[in-house]
Amino acid sequence: MPEPKVEYAKRMEKYLGVIAAQERRHVLAGNLKLVVVAAGLAVIWGVFAKHVFTAYWLAAPVLLYLGMSFWHGRVLRAKGRAETAAGFYRKGIARIEDRWAGTGQIGERFRDANHVYAEDLDLFGRGCLFELLSTARLPMGENRLAQWLRDGSALDEILARQKLIEELREKLDLREDLAMAGEELRARLNPESLLGWAEGRPVLPGGVWRALAAVLAIGAAAGGFYWVETGVIWAFLGVLAVESLLLAWLWRRAHELIEAVDCNAEGVLLFSQVLDRLEHEAFTSQRLQEFAAELKNGDESASAAIRKFARIVNWIDGADSLLGRMSELPFLYSVQVGMAAEAWRRRCGRKMRRWLELTGEMEALLSLACYSYEHPADPFPEFVAPESGLGFFDGQDLGHPLIAAEKSVRNSVRLDAQTRVLLVSGSNMSGKSTLLRVVGINTVLAMAGAPIRGARLRLTPLRIGTRLRSTDSLQEGRSSFYTEILHIRKVFEAASGTVPMVFLFDELLEGTNSKDRRIGAEGLIQALLKRRAIGIVTTHDLALTEIAAAVGNVLRNMHFEDQVADGLMKFDYQLRPGVVEKSNALELMRLIGLET
Repeated sequence: MPEPKVEYAKRMEKYLGVIAAQERRHVLAGNLKLVVVAAGLAVIWGVFAKHVFTAYWLAAPVLLYLGMSFWHGRVLRAKGRAETAAGFYRKGIARIEDRWAGTGQIGERFRDANHVYAEDLDLFGRGCLFELLSTARLPMGENRLAQWLRDGSALDEILARQKLIEELREKLDLREDLAMAGEELRARLNPESLLGWAEGRPVLPGGVWRALAAVLAIGAAAGGFYWVETGVIWAFLGVLAVESLLLAWLWRRAHELIEAVDCNAEGVLLFSQVLDRLEHEAFTSQRLQEFAAELKNGDESASAAIRKFARIVNWIDGADSLLGRMSELPFLYSVQVGMAAEAWRRRCGRKMRRWLELTGEMEALLSLACYSYEHPADPFPEFVAPESGLGFFDGQDLGHPLIAAEKSVRNSVRLDAQTRVLLVSGSNMSGKSTLLRVVGINTVLAMAGAPIRGARLRLTPLRIGTRLRSTDSLQEGRSSFYTEILHIRKVFEAASGTVPMVFLFDELLEGTNSKDRRIGAEGLIQALLKRRAIGIVTTHDLALTEIAAAVGNVLRNMHFEDQVADGLMKFDYQLRPGVVEKSNALELMRLIGLET
């Protein structure tokens, strides 16, 4: 395969050429339509003013204009598709060049301040991991990807996911087609409420009652026509009387049914287009073949069924329009639409859950496959069996995927049975917090089944617990120290599971005095070690580094350091063994003009 950036640039150039060609056709079509209009005016003048043409000639400019309009519409749609494709590759190049922040879906709805690591590791929000990874078109794909990032997965699922990503990584045409699917649609679709509606109990009768409603609508139309032709109104009024009884019985239930559909027709149509593209892709792995076969299983494919539902939702969208209200009587609009929706729900509603699950998983897999394709140097992690039930983490030249490659400084970290805790000391701004985020976010990627940013990573399945940020809360009357303690308790509780934890604490217990800080940190670390955890603690309080003697030789002191040269503070961000020997606080004060 060619280099991703080269391939993207080549394809984008192709679509830019298409855009230019369609723009020329667009201008030509506009001009030709003006010529046809002018010719039409001339024909009208010739027919009515000069009588040199018969009235039949009026059809010629009308037909020509309709034909030109049809062609013009096709030109504009082709241009729109090419612009979408070019935009897809433009965003891909931006991701490769680390210019992607603010260009994608940020997953703001997934943010949870109480999550045990999501906020600390910048999983959601502008410029965060979700925005870098997600290329999903539908909310179920975003939901599944967010779930993998927040919760991790079982080892067998991770290993299977890696194999699927390896196959999907090369399917650039599939990702392009999905990006172009329904590019003009303004989709609104809530999968949770849609599933609740699809699996809800029936509220409207079907069978003979649906046939009766159809017959009454036809009868009302026939009665109205008979009234106009003969002046006899009784047949029409009789049908209206029966329809009024049916409306009195079913109107409220029909509206409850159709108002519970929390989506628009465009969202459902996009869903059907994504399904259709997945159904027609040729996969090689058994699992992906089974996914596609399951979508095509039965008398009707998933895409065809959802496409029919989109037509029903289109009628639902029109229920509150003026025409819809005027059609309530004599055509029983809401009852007819409600019964059609109920019939679809009886036939396909129980399949909706699986269709949503398959679409969500495929979109999440394709997001990770796109990331893997765009970062070919990033390997998949290797999972190893835990030793005595303890966690294990061995990363070589690890970097942070949210830091631009030219600015990223890589470090190697190993946590095992011999070194279960790293106590990292160092001055302010030396790189301690970034190290924690590097270890944490690469563990998130590994447990989601994605490639990691580094030369190599070997690890056991791990849970993650962090405390990197703590702020006070005036509304809740909590100090930053108390907020920190509450969050550490969540980490401690999460460490009690069967999967070992990697804990990452920045400036542990910084809100209290040095003596209490040392005692508290020592007790917390020993308690986590009893729960088979491994982890990293950072501090600029050198007194805290002395707890190594109490914890034992499973704790190892490491540090970052700085240099002052030519009046500037300089950092190399390289992790070194031992305790840092100096602080930069006084130098920082001097550098900003404060004499000490």
